[in-house]
Amino acid sequence: MMRRSLVLTDETARHPFRASLPPHVCRVEQSESQGESSPRSWRLTASDVRGAATTYFATFAATLAFLV
Repeated sequence: MMRRSLVLTDETARHPFRASLPPHVCRVEQSESQGESSPRSWRLTASDVRGAATTYFATFAATLAFLV
């Protein structure tokens, strides 16, 4: 007779690491499971544009300084 150990994993997780996590860690909230997100989460602000422009020009200046 085969002796089986007690299974303490979530076999629906489909990955060994996720299967070993406690159930409360992998729990999905109701709003996340329905695909709803807040409308503010993807808005582009002036700070975002300024940060992207600063990064672009800093990278351009560093590359130009390296080549010259």
